[in-house]
Amino acid sequence: MNEPARRESRKPRVAVVFGGRSSEHAISCVTAGSVLAAIDRDKYDVIPIGIATDGRWVLESGDPERLRIQDPEKLPSVDGGRAAIALAREASSTDLVVTEPSQPPRTLGEVDVVFPLLHGPWGEDGTIQGMFEMAGVRYVGAGVLASAVSMDKAYMKIVLAAAGLPVMPSVTVTAREWATDPEACRERAAIIGYPLFVKPARGGSSIGISKAHDASELAACLDEAHRHDTKALVEASAEGVREVECGVLQALDGTPETSLPAELRIGGDHEFYDFAAKYLPGEHTEIDIPADLPPHVAAELRDLAARAFEAVGCEGLARVDFFVRPDHSLVVNEINTMPGFTPTSMYPQMWAATGVDYPALVDRLIQLALARDTGLR
Repeated sequence: MNEPARRESRKPRVAVVFGGRSSEHAISCVTAGSVLAAIDRDKYDVIPIGIATDGRWVLESGDPERLRIQDPEKLPSVDGGRAAIALAREASSTDLVVTEPSQPPRTLGEVDVVFPLLHGPWGEDGTIQGMFEMAGVRYVGAGVLASAVSMDKAYMKIVLAAAGLPVMPSVTVTAREWATDPEACRERAAIIGYPLFVKPARGGSSIGISKAHDASELAACLDEAHRHDTKALVEASAEGVREVECGVLQALDGTPETSLPAELRIGGDHEFYDFAAKYLPGEHTEIDIPADLPPHVAAELRDLAARAFEAVGCEGLARVDFFVRPDHSLVVNEINTMPGFTPTSMYPQMWAATGVDYPALVDRLIQLALARDTGLR
């Protein structure tokens, strides 16, 4: 049987990759649990692949329940003791091969598309996308450049501003700069003005983010950000604004479509949308979908979301986060090329409210990936 005929005789094989080496390992696992529960097994063969925190690839359990947050004190993680796997590139296909010690390798079969549900460095930043490109493997989501630019908030702002999109003032402070000339770093921060947010430039899930209310708190905030990334973004705090997000999803013809916007209203003791407010049960964050915005503001916000998506060269999906000022002017906070798919995540909730439910959303992303070329696009 020739190669095209063989492909037609079986279901497309989807490798769901999750975990990874970043500080967002647990959230990636939770995201994967949701996707594994939603993916249509009558339509696709699914292979769950975990990347342990030490970087090893393993054949993981496909049980979604194992990947849920059931105890805030014990977040889910990839079981590094499972059988290791590798990608084996042949002339006409890319196969998954199990490589267990003291046993001959065994082939799991050809991979048609990879769904990389990885958040943060070494997964959302273009590194794994580059590996897939080198191997000629189709994958869900943004390519190398869009992933790298969007992951690095400093460069993201440069690209968005160059495209005429409004962003908050900021400066970057590296760990080396802070160690060698802290006074110069303090002066640069003071020009922006307090209060400030200090965050890892290449992080997510609000990990490592803190607020410097005045100059006396800057050092502790930079130390915390530098624990996660040698490059920190020091950004003006958008006081008195509303936080509104918008989902972007490509149509099968490549056109970026936008969801109804959603507003976050953070309750409890959270001063900003931190890790606990995002992911842990029992917190008091409320979501309004659609956001209560004048029609012309909602339309402008959706247009800016699509423009941001195209400015960085995104593919597949993205979530674009905004600040809405009291006068209804808009600022792009950031673009996320692999937004969370957890039960409490904004992206799937926004699309469900717009008319694309969770299973349909997952299917659309896989179909987009299957249809894309493996070379330069």
